[in-house]
Amino acid sequence: MPYSLLLLVAGALSLSSAAQAASIQHAACNASPAWPGWSGIKYAFIFGDSYTTTSFNVSGTQPTPTNPLGNPTYPGYTASNGPNWVDFLTVKYNASILLTYDLAYGGATIDSSLVAPYLPTVSSVAQQIENEWFPTYAAQDPAVEWSSDNTLFAIFDGINDVGNSWWKNSTALNDAIFAVYRGLVDELYQAGARNFAFLNVPPVDRSPLAMANTVLDQSTEHMDILAWNDALRKMAQSVKTANPDVNVFTVDTNKIFTQVLNNPASYPQTAGYKNVTNYCTAYENGTPTIDYLNATCYIPVNQYFWLNSLHPTYPMHDVLAQQVSLQLAAGPNVC
Repeated sequence: MPYSLLLLVAGALSLSSAAQAASIQHAACNASPAWPGWSGIKYAFIFGDSYTTTSFNVSGTQPTPTNPLGNPTYPGYTASNGPNWVDFLTVKYNASILLTYDLAYGGATIDSSLVAPYLPTVSSVAQQIENEWFPTYAAQDPAVEWSSDNTLFAIFDGINDVGNSWWKNSTALNDAIFAVYRGLVDELYQAGARNFAFLNVPPVDRSPLAMANTVLDQSTEHMDILAWNDALRKMAQSVKTANPDVNVFTVDTNKIFTQVLNNPASYPQTAGYKNVTNYCTAYENGTPTIDYLNATCYIPVNQYFWLNSLHPTYPMHDVLAQQVSLQLAAGPNVC
């Protein structure tokens, strides 16, 4: 069965200390008692969109030490033609046995009523948290006995919020989205969450989808990404300021992706990329193997950065997972 592309449309390799420093904002913050260190994290609840989903079903098989992502069978149904960053974080860059509950859904926006997804059936981050996470994992008899001091909550979203609304160039819309985003974080906090990781929006203005637009439109989308990422930074700071007992990690995916797009050899995992600007249509819906070669594409699928018009192939996800793990190992970076 090929590595499937879900809901499209809308021993670890080491780095030199210099390369690590280029991407990771090292901790300058004192962790609160709720942070046990990366090696002490036993559970992870993750929310987001197609960059993050593995098609986990909260009603299906739950994660166990021998099956740490639960359902479906590893690596799940991803948009990376192989494992995505959640897969890699759980089984390659984990510092202990990590049970991961990936509630992300392809095409998700923060709130469907503010920015509509490509289909009305898409589960927004708000729905992932309020309609799935709370009834299953914050109930009186939860599916897993997680606690504040052994669990990570990570949110990687915004790609579709930007992608489905950048042309509106609306500060008011972004403000409304982040009011909801912050409210969701507060709900998780009230339920006991104390360790948060927020991932910003990568440079999808350099994706083939965006590059097909006019130069002006590309610039407008780029500015909206910058505005989103600035708002996320401010929100992360406000969460910490309001709740000194939380530990907040921010991961600059935009910087990490830009490094690879500018120079694939920045990381050993992506050094094999030969094409970082285009994609081959023969590969866009997934391939039988992760290194599949179709002669019409000239190079194997994993030598393309872009699998299709919007989604990167698995080597980029490998790098992202590593960088997330390095930040978690370094400690919280929002004081």
